[in-house]
Amino acid sequence: MGKFNAALLQTKVYDDKEKNIENAVRLIERVSKEGADIAVLPEMFCCPYNSSLFRTYGEDEGGAAYAAMSKAAADYGIYVVAGTIPELEDDKVYNTSYAFDRKGTQIAKHRKMHLFDIDIEGGQYFKESDTLTPGMDVDVFDTEFCRMGLAICYDIRFPELARLMVSEGAEVLIYPGAFNMTTGPAHWELSFRMRALDNQCYTIGVAPARDLEASYHSYGNSMVASPWGNMLARLDEKEGYIIQEIDTDYVKKIRNELPLLKHIRKDIYVLNKII
Repeated sequence: MGKFNAALLQTKVYDDKEKNIENAVRLIERVSKEGADIAVLPEMFCCPYNSSLFRTYGEDEGGAAYAAMSKAAADYGIYVVAGTIPELEDDKVYNTSYAFDRKGTQIAKHRKMHLFDIDIEGGQYFKESDTLTPGMDVDVFDTEFCRMGLAICYDIRFPELARLMVSEGAEVLIYPGAFNMTTGPAHWELSFRMRALDNQCYTIGVAPARDLEASYHSYGNSMVASPWGNMLARLDEKEGYIIQEIDTDYVKKIRNELPLLKHIRKDIYVLNKII
């Protein structure tokens, strides 16, 4: 099957975790009825993006947000990439994305590998490592359409991770994210178009809607970029969703016509997972 429909759900994040979960389920139901095959939620869709709150809103694997997303996938017969959820394990907190198949079975789990620690003069300060523990795994999952890669937000700035996912067969890279008003206007679109161009694949980025009353102001602008590096669809800063057709035959066409992945000089350089 060469074509499928991906729904990007740019939700508003409320202080009420249960309300966030209910909103996500409602949108998953809606897009499933509009022909979406996979629904993608934003980073920290059930939790305000504030490192001091991650542990409070967090849950063990299988908790309330996890269970609701698994059930929604099964109820509506749709793949769900459940944005990210603060995952608790022993005394650690991870920024974790789960993917579920049409039966609600978990088929992937990615813990954010690169933690967002920045201090930009006159701009954003944020230090995820005060609360979060980094993940260690490169994560891909299979669907009847193609293999997909799963990573989170700041992970997109590291082309090595994207290339590793593609080297494992990914034709679509999915990044729940939450760029801010310093990095978003400068780097969000550029990052997704470049990773798509570098790897001749589709990239999908889904962020929360912007809420100027929140402590963290998301850039929004959830988007899809094509294997040719152009932008196919994009939201603005407000809550909403888009459904974009993805054509995996186009991935193969671009990789055949401009076979850059075949031109990698493995006699000079090599990228390997070491764990």
